[in-house]
Amino acid sequence: MAIVHLREWGDVGMVQSTSSDTERKIISILKVLSGSSEPLGSITIARELERHGIFLSERAVRYHLRMTDERGYTQAVGRDGRMITSEGIKEVKEALAPEQLGFIRDKLEMLAFQTTFDPQKRTGCVSINTSIIDKDKFKKAVSAMKGAFKAGICVSDLVATASEGERLGSVIVPSGKVGLATVCSVVVNGVLLKAGIPSEYRFGGVLEVRNSTPRRFVAVIDYSGTSLDPSEQFIRAKMTSVNQAAKTGNGKILGVFRIIPAPARAIAEEKIAMLKEAGIGGVYALGNTSEPVCQIPVGLNRVGIVQLGGLNPVAAAVEAGIEIENVAESGLIDFERLISFWQL
Repeated sequence: MAIVHLREWGDVGMVQSTSSDTERKIISILKVLSGSSEPLGSITIARELERHGIFLSERAVRYHLRMTDERGYTQAVGRDGRMITSEGIKEVKEALAPEQLGFIRDKLEMLAFQTTFDPQKRTGCVSINTSIIDKDKFKKAVSAMKGAFKAGICVSDLVATASEGERLGSVIVPSGKVGLATVCSVVVNGVLLKAGIPSEYRFGGVLEVRNSTPRRFVAVIDYSGTSLDPSEQFIRAKMTSVNQAAKTGNGKILGVFRIIPAPARAIAEEKIAMLKEAGIGGVYALGNTSEPVCQIPVGLNRVGIVQLGGLNPVAAAVEAGIEIENVAESGLIDFERLISFWQL
């Protein structure tokens, strides 16, 4: 009897080990897909995994991709390969949370580097957030966002939409849903970077506004200490009052805090003005050398910048009781694909 008992435990251990190994491989594949805005085939995935010390044959990758398809983590895109779904992105975030402190900051820096938008020519790619909305709730959501866009509590009133099966950044729109892309604040930092101005990504937060003027941050999440986007967290926690801020000029909205070198202030001001002419704003306050901004101190020979969160209009819709799934910093989109929100 004792021997049987030991064998049973041994069998359980083998099953658990095999299951754990399979899950690690699945997460590794999803991680590769989450870093691409294009569909990837099994050969490309296998090569990318090998670069990270994970050796899976093309056949083994296809086997695991069938499992991710069944779970809804991935979706086939023609003959080109697979794209990760919003469920897949969520799984990666949750599975890798302990080892991804600082992941959001790295993601922001990468998106800024990949931004190719030229505000003078109005060409190139800009960074976006993707929001997934039930098809039958989309018109109601658009209506709920009007106040925030009208009040300018956004990075831009330029947006893009996508139907089920289509893609916005790295997100494929699920069945029965509509995708909405809003311009992400990182586009500003991308343009500054191309002008030779580096940005230090400090934190995302909830910004108190009084008389349509930024007053102070009442909640912050440091980018170096989180694996999740702060705006997504604050929206889920229902910590904003964007609608109130849009109507009365007083409320709590999503904001971000960056720092640039003081000698670059004049050039930054010039680039910010050019972006505004191209329909992209979002810079709420530009400080002076070594002076605190919204009660946040900055270092010697540094300038603080307070930017509006790109998901503020979406937060207004969530405040109105509409369920929306958000993927902040979801990727890039060609500027030519954007249309005015007022055309929706």
